Amino acid sequence: MLEKIEGTVISVISGYYDVETSKGVIRSRARGVFRNRKQKPLVGDHVVVQLDEKGMNYLVEILPRKNEIGRPAVANVDQVLLVISAVEPDFSLELLDRYLTFFAWKKIGVTIYLSKTDITSKENLTQIKNELAYYQQIGYSVFTDQAKLEKELPDLIKTNAIWTLAGQSGAGKSTLLNQLEEEANQATGQISYALNRGKHTTRQVQLFRYGKGYIADTPGFSAVDLYKIKLDELADDFYEFKKASTNCKFRRCQHLKEPKCEVEKLVKEGKIAQSRYDDYLKIRQEISDNRMPDYLK
Repeated sequence: MLEKIEGTVISVISGYYDVETSKGVIRSRARGVFRNRKQKPLVGDHVVVQLDEKGMNYLVEILPRKNEIGRPAVANVDQVLLVISAVEPDFSLELLDRYLTFFAWKKIGVTIYLSKTDITSKENLTQIKNELAYYQQIGYSVFTDQAKLEKELPDLIKTNAIWTLAGQSGAGKSTLLNQLEEEANQATGQISYALNRGKHTTRQVQLFRYGKGYIADTPGFSAVDLYKIKLDELADDFYEFKKASTNCKFRRCQHLKEPKCEVEKLVKEGKIAQSRYDDYLKIRQEISDNRMPDYLK
């Protein structure tokens, strides 16, 4: 009987799938049944590979995904390292809230990293750190020092967890990613490149080992579309709104002038940031219009 083994897709190369298993990295082809099902295995997928004595290994099953995010596509992402710059481009709370809303909708955790702190003024940096303190207060991990991030990141990545980067164009994602990948290769040794020899080695994304888990070697996502979120579920993607809403008079309160709304009360008291509430209203309008605003495209 042909042996089957489970593993994680760590790269896709010209129709071949490299799957990390307890027996090492196994290169396989996907069965034609996936085309019939209109399925496509993705990097990050947990899969079943059927091992052939003649060396023809086939990916035969994609195990259930907990999420999928695209451009480029990665499945089963546990955490996003969100890179937001202090300057060039300028720090934006609105952009930060858009990303946080998107990943909350996808049920993916976010760690925030503020880049380019060394090329902005002390006054600007102090203001940004004060604004980010609010996000720490509502439950997000925030790093404003790259050395501290690199020191603590390996311990933050849980066993076999998949992380990827996201953030605005020009924020320094590629620079950070290259540094992390270089450190990982120095610490663990690179996965054998014998698998990737030959002229057909084009790939979109690959996972590399970092700490006990993986990081996707892609700069990730520079824009997010929010208009597909259901309007009446948006408030749940603002964590402090969801927590406060248990004290609203109405169970599905949308925090729009309803009587005895706890969220609006906390905004007036300064316990929920006014900027967060303003961005919530902007995103609601975007969803109602069913399109991304032109200035964000």
